[in-house]
Amino acid sequence: MSELEKAMIAIIEAFHQYSGKEGDKHKLKKSELKELINNELSHFLGEIKDQETVDKVMEALDCDGDAECNFQEFVAFIAMVTTACHEFFEEEE
Repeated sequence: MSELEKAMIAIIEAFHQYSGKEGDKHKLKKSELKELINNELSHFLGEIKDQETVDKVMEALDCDGDAECNFQEFVAFIAMVTTACHEFFEEEE
């Protein structure tokens, strides 16, 4: 398996590791999203400590207005973070 394929599987597995702890197993509630960001993305995004930040992140991700983050919304979020990291490292060169 290629490194890119392994990375895609890692994204899918990370989502499902946190989704469904509360309610729908195919969506992230705010608390699950916060836990995922704090455990899996803290080097890139820092740690989320306050509810206001969680609310703002969810509001930005929740395209369908159901107050949860589905996999498609999550992948868009990962793409945005990855793009920001890419731009940061390009500027460092």
